[in-house]
Amino acid sequence: MDSKKYKKFYEVEFHGKLSFSPISFETIKGDSFYAELKKFITDFNLEDKKVLEIGSGNGKFQDIIDDYTGIDISENLKNLYHKPFFTIESEKKYPFVDNSFDAIFTNTVFEHIPDIDNALNEMLRVLKPSGLILFKPAWQVRPWASGGYAVKKYKDLDLKGRLVKLSIILRNNILFRLSYVVPKRIYLMVKFLLNRESMNRLAYKKLCPNYDEFLIADSDACNHIDPYAAILWFMANNCEVLNYPTLLKAFFVRTGSLVIRKSVKAAIVV
Repeated sequence: MDSKKYKKFYEVEFHGKLSFSPISFETIKGDSFYAELKKFITDFNLEDKKVLEIGSGNGKFQDIIDDYTGIDISENLKNLYHKPFFTIESEKKYPFVDNSFDAIFTNTVFEHIPDIDNALNEMLRVLKPSGLILFKPAWQVRPWASGGYAVKKYKDLDLKGRLVKLSIILRNNILFRLSYVVPKRIYLMVKFLLNRESMNRLAYKKLCPNYDEFLIADSDACNHIDPYAAILWFMANNCEVLNYPTLLKAFFVRTGSLVIRKSVKAAIVV
């Protein structure tokens, strides 16, 4: 991965070309993530806690809580913040000491981080023991997203591109997807039960992101993440996934957020 190209894309092509301006607290109520985030804060009494947002973008959620800190890759976003904001590098340590935050939230970010293993470990490092995470990537980004095949016309594609576009109908079919998702999840569950420590690295698929043009949502994604694999990773790293407390319930996860508590060594319930 070309780190310079990656950083330039978000600073110039993505964030740089969007019309960012400070957003009032009232306007964020229409955001699809707002209600979920607000419930997370209320349910766990986080109103007066120290909270970090990873991939904070234009800082639209910075006033949802008093003691807020945001981090993102784009330095040109800092003028949109009146609360602490830090610029980070994908492969570097976060600029915080261990056990800094009571809670962390992140929305549609981790599918875009090239060194996802580092980012996950850093997230846990800066979270206090018994701290909470609201974790919501765009799960299972399709490998054809980078080519923009869903929006391109057949006449504009070569033969290979036309075949890829034609295959999307089949590859998006739920029965087709189950045919490979279910065996993979069975394999991951057995591996986890036999050797929990073997799952302390996330099982995910690398994608080829498009940093030349922003064609459709997630055309710049570089990770295909199965939420079940993420649940097993958090469990293997001494966390409790509160909304999926058993392996059986987790097995049927499709999408949505994970609510995680760090360093709660609960018994594995099948």
